[in-house]
Amino acid sequence: VQLVESGGGLVQPGGSLRVSCAASGFAFSTYYMTWVRQAPGKGLEWVSRLSSDGRTIFYADSVKGRFTISRDNAKNTLFLQMNSLKPEDTALYYCARLTLGSMDYWGKGTLVTVSS
Repeated sequence: VQLVESGGGLVQPGGSLRVSCAASGFAFSTYYMTWVRQAPGKGLEWVSRLSSDGRTIFYADSVKGRFTISRDNAKNTLFLQMNSLKPEDTALYYCARLTLGSMDYWGKGTLVTVSS
């Protein structure tokens, strides 16, 4: 199992960014997937998750209305579109596979920095 995040970077407050997660080594289309993040000096925070078919989606209150999770099962890729970014969104963003509701594999993360 391999999960590789990409697309992070520096963005100004109010800006947008899309991060991606390329999955390999397992049947991606059959698993729920999730995004979590870790801000500097803080613990892990759950951001969003979606079902294997992409139809059932949940968001943390802190990102609801600003972030959109999606997936392309044909390309084994998970996405997180982030709009109206705030400095408090600065974090290392990880994608993870969910098995029975728990994260069993995750990537090394991609850093998103929101700053002017």
